[in-house]
Amino acid sequence: MEIRRKVDTSLVKLMWSWYLLLSSFMVMMGAVSDKKQLRRNLLANGLGSTPPMGWNSWNHFSCNINEKMIKETADSLVSTGLSKLGYTYVNIDDCWAEIARDSKGRLMPKNSTFPSGIKALSDYVHSKGLKLGIYTDAGYFTCSKTMPGSLGHEEQDAKTFASWGIDYLKYDNCFNDGSRPTVRYPVMTRALMKAGRPIFFSLCEWGDLHPALWGFKVGNSWRTTNDISDTWDSMMSRADTNEVYAEFARPGGWNDPDMLEVGNGGMTKDEYIVHFSLWAISKAPLLLGCDLRNMTKETLEIVANKEVIAINQDSLGVQAKKTRSEGDQQIWAGPLSDYRFVLLLVNGGPIKYTTTAYWDDIGIPPKSIVEARDLWEHKTLTTRFTGNITATMDAHSCKLYVLKPIS
Repeated sequence: MEIRRKVDTSLVKLMWSWYLLLSSFMVMMGAVSDKKQLRRNLLANGLGSTPPMGWNSWNHFSCNINEKMIKETADSLVSTGLSKLGYTYVNIDDCWAEIARDSKGRLMPKNSTFPSGIKALSDYVHSKGLKLGIYTDAGYFTCSKTMPGSLGHEEQDAKTFASWGIDYLKYDNCFNDGSRPTVRYPVMTRALMKAGRPIFFSLCEWGDLHPALWGFKVGNSWRTTNDISDTWDSMMSRADTNEVYAEFARPGGWNDPDMLEVGNGGMTKDEYIVHFSLWAISKAPLLLGCDLRNMTKETLEIVANKEVIAINQDSLGVQAKKTRSEGDQQIWAGPLSDYRFVLLLVNGGPIKYTTTAYWDDIGIPPKSIVEARDLWEHKTLTTRFTGNITATMDAHSCKLYVLKPIS
């Protein structure tokens, strides 16, 4: 009995040693896993759970910007009620800084246009309950070549932006050293992580190296296209290019087909409705690009459509896809929260046309009975639809529905 007890005791000790060894190994592997997870989510700033909404200066004003106009734009976001709908970012684009840095290598606001400095402007914007965005470049100069880029100054510039209270950074791709964006952009990501302030990071490398494939680890949104212009063809081509990457968009990181042109005058009302609808269902950033201080009632009605904004901000965060395309007729669809679907029918042709969308193409069970809500007419249709829905549209116009299976 004594011998057996000794053997049992030795066995217990051996098992306990193995247990401690195994526990240590599991802890070590857990730490490695945590590090890998951190690397996979390099930015991890908690921003962009839904696409950002706000305004950017470039599409309308180009380099003709100053602090007075930025303040008046912030005022307009509040006075029009747009800020309450989610339009909270006031983003300064290119041309805000002096061509030379100061003696310590810091970016300097342009004295002739921003004499009070960016920190004072940030304080003003924040006092309105809004957020301030700014612009720089992953190159030696910005695209206007009127101010320095941040290549080689990433940590210094990130700290400067944080000290000014910046909330959003658009990072362009001009005049770089020829290295890949996948090398240059993460340097700013790491700099922002050290800056001590959460800053939404918008990668603007124009779809150069397919940023949708790697952008989620680096930024909160990534440009999938070249710059947009205020024309139907430009707008539609940007939407088409952006759609290719739909599966890569998700909360925290969004495909960006460039800023909105609604209200700048180059398209018709119907075309702008198509534009806003496409950006909304594509979960694109809704960054207004017109002069908010002189916005028409028609423009305000488009960009303030609460039901369309709700599609863009839907918590499921799934980008809609083009499910069918026949000639000039396009059918876009995607899932929403609460077992609903968004459906956009686009007539891109020159004459009135009738288009039918089938449940098979949308992902709804074929025999489902569906209730349809028209988001531009703001009405729930009295007809219940089974198997498909049909609509007739004028040239360059659309129909936007939320579909809800009811049986």
